[in-house]
Amino acid sequence: MKKKIAYIATSLFLLIVTIGVISYGKGYNFSFGDGKIGILGTGLLAATSQPDGAGIYINNHLTSATNNTVSLSPGEYDVKIAKSGYFPWRKIIKIDKEVVSSAFALLIPTAPKLDNVTDIGISSPVLDPTRTKIAYTVSDLEDPRKNGVYILDMGLRPILTLQSSSTQIADNTIDNFSNASLSWSPDAKELVATIAATQNFHTTYLLKTSFNENPQDVTATLDNLNASWIQQKEQQDKSQLLGFKAKLQSLIKENFKILSWSEDETKILYTATRFAGLPLIINPPLIGTNPTPQERNITKDAIYVYDIKEDKNFKIFDSMPPTLPLSWFPDSKHLIYVNDKKISIMDYDGLNRTTVYAGPFIDNYVFAWPDGSKILILTDLGNPTISPNLYTIGLK
Repeated sequence: MKKKIAYIATSLFLLIVTIGVISYGKGYNFSFGDGKIGILGTGLLAATSQPDGAGIYINNHLTSATNNTVSLSPGEYDVKIAKSGYFPWRKIIKIDKEVVSSAFALLIPTAPKLDNVTDIGISSPVLDPTRTKIAYTVSDLEDPRKNGVYILDMGLRPILTLQSSSTQIADNTIDNFSNASLSWSPDAKELVATIAATQNFHTTYLLKTSFNENPQDVTATLDNLNASWIQQKEQQDKSQLLGFKAKLQSLIKENFKILSWSEDETKILYTATRFAGLPLIINPPLIGTNPTPQERNITKDAIYVYDIKEDKNFKIFDSMPPTLPLSWFPDSKHLIYVNDKKISIMDYDGLNRTTVYAGPFIDNYVFAWPDGSKILILTDLGNPTISPNLYTIGLK
């Protein structure tokens, strides 16, 4: 009899502990107010940052550190993530009962490091479709065989310096490639170099990404080449949509002019092609998603980001600027914004815009390094008497 009672008591104890652990995992806490035991339903905030070890401030009170979860009663909270030497991140986050809400802060250093990647003077850098290579021209070297077209491969891991990441693919032996305008093929395996001899006459060459001893003159067949590349780009765009459900494909085709996909292809930067209301693709909506208010009534020519995984739509700009000042950061969670001679990084929902660099740089030649560790710019450091070079702005 005693063994039976002990067995029942042990079973009840384990059951109570199990229920308690499960309840705590769902965000419930025990309350012992007024001499009574109660259970309060709460939610969890999972906060992470890059770099980690930043403070989590809830309504301006230091509560924990990043890479931890914080249990909070349901409601809206002013969440700040801050670390010494970095700009703070801030957002209003709604906490729901039994729901884990996430906050990720990419913290930007207040004093980023500037390093040169080239030192020979370069012009007109062009990023390839894979966002890993940059083609540019060189014209100021004494040896004409060293002038021409170069490619910087940002995917390489040089042992010593980044300067060794560039290789020459064409020199000025055949033609004046130093003055060429460059464009990439959709598959990033070839380039077109157009060299203007006079205002009305130009020669166009097709270049491989290795050294071209005898560049192929495609001036006479350029229209066919362009048509082929347009068809190739259209096929790429179609293939990106094939894996989606028909309803989502229709939403994108009917309302979006796609400007660019995020690196992980889960978000679309686009301009709206018409005034419309976007139907819900995920219904009922997911819980624990980005708390920033979305806009599903889109305005023609405005710029948005659509999050495919969460079925959420965020307005970035009211209208399309003459030159698109936005590009994706490699983590697919942020955008690089170039405006008013400043370079900023912001969350993909348009919040937490932080100026990374406000020094001199040329035009909109701003590129993200593939691993997100730095941003590449073209600058003469404010000295117009010297040829500009590529420099990195360190973010880590």
